[in-house]
Amino acid sequence: MGQRVIIAWLITCALGYFALGRSLARLVEGYDRSSESLLPILLTAAAIVTSLILTFRWARALRSGTTNTQPTGRRRFLLGALGAGGGLAATLLATFSRISDWYAISGRHIFLVRPPYKADQQLDEWSGARVREYRRLGRTEARISDISLGSGSGTGGRQTAEVAREAIDRGINYFDTAPDYSGANSENRLGQAMKGVREQMFLATKFCRPTGHLGPGNSVQEYIEAVEGSLERLQTDWVDLIHIHSCDSIERLMDENAHEAFDRLKEAGKVRFLGVSTHTPNLEAVANHAIESNRFDVMMLAYHHGAWPGLEDIVQRAAQADIGVVAMKTLRGAMHQGLMSSRADRESYTQAAFKWVLSNPAVSGLVISLWESAQLDEFLSASGEAPTAEDMACLQRYEELAAAKHCRPHCGACLGQCPEELAIHDILRYKMYFEHYGAQKEAMRLYSELEKKADSCIACSAPCTNACPYGIPIAQSTREAHALLEIA
Repeated sequence: MGQRVIIAWLITCALGYFALGRSLARLVEGYDRSSESLLPILLTAAAIVTSLILTFRWARALRSGTTNTQPTGRRRFLLGALGAGGGLAATLLATFSRISDWYAISGRHIFLVRPPYKADQQLDEWSGARVREYRRLGRTEARISDISLGSGSGTGGRQTAEVAREAIDRGINYFDTAPDYSGANSENRLGQAMKGVREQMFLATKFCRPTGHLGPGNSVQEYIEAVEGSLERLQTDWVDLIHIHSCDSIERLMDENAHEAFDRLKEAGKVRFLGVSTHTPNLEAVANHAIESNRFDVMMLAYHHGAWPGLEDIVQRAAQADIGVVAMKTLRGAMHQGLMSSRADRESYTQAAFKWVLSNPAVSGLVISLWESAQLDEFLSASGEAPTAEDMACLQRYEELAAAKHCRPHCGACLGQCPEELAIHDILRYKMYFEHYGAQKEAMRLYSELEKKADSCIACSAPCTNACPYGIPIAQSTREAHALLEIA
């Protein structure tokens, strides 16, 4: 009888792990509840009831090992309860072990973490800050707010139409979005925010679908339909600027179908200007070719204090060609809260970084993703301000602390050293979103879409170890990224 009880609980535990546990994991991951079968619950429940019945029957039939007398009723009940409790505990452990990673990784890093993307103490003098400077956006002749609203992956889907509207009320007149930001929700939110004030806004989106970028192989009609989808979500008849999105190749930059689609859309009054955004390893070649082609009105580039030296020349050459330059990735990973021990440094870093970027007259403005009114207070306090000696000292301290932690997305020195041809720069960027921007779910979503993931780094001999010119431990960092971003 005892063997049958043990076998019954083993079967129950197996059902808990393979059936009910799998079903719970799918629900935690966000699968549609209505599509999930009740069979795992019913099978596991039936197994638990059967095991409980067998356990108490075993206890009732139990006899002493030395006499023929049965144990007392109380002792039989306690033995049955102990056996049942142990079996239930083992079943629960087996079931919830399927979702343990959601606590160990997502729980600790998502629900129990405070994202360090803003100052930990708001200063009174920041309250109600507004845009104080507008700059000419190259040949477009538009005057845009020097600090403008982005809505990228760094928001983690937390941006709201109300905060975007507040940004407009505080003087921001440039919005940057894309169909693949937050699964098209970014365009929907900004469309709501602009109701009634569309004429005063300069609106930039991308040649893109909610599922990803367009490029060589897509037809002219597909490009046009993608933009028309953006117009519908943005609730507008036109966008001011359409970017070739996150471009890493000259082939995609100059795709003739993209350019023909732009010309047709411009003739139809649906777009006004053409741009390119790039923060990729091939940034230099893409940006230089964009300047030389004379096809582009605006360039959005990763540009920050301590950036790759060649970028300065590109910014100057673009300005000389009267191409508007918009800076992104200006906070260089937003790691200041985790690195700097001084509260004063942590609270001044963001504004110091913005002031440094805007101190270059060749830069028309910067875009920053945000989702709270307090961030508007903090960020807009840097509008129209020049960097001070204290700001420069703060940036230098950050430079020294972040040197071996921040992956320069436009570097790419390590990519040729990876035998698996991993997109190391993307993997480490998503790790940055997870750890420093508080955009954990978005980071996991983006990582899940990569064709090759960093699990291949676990058993790799790591020829990339010394490939980073800035000293980032690549193999260790990619393995950490996989542990954070991949949920089994």
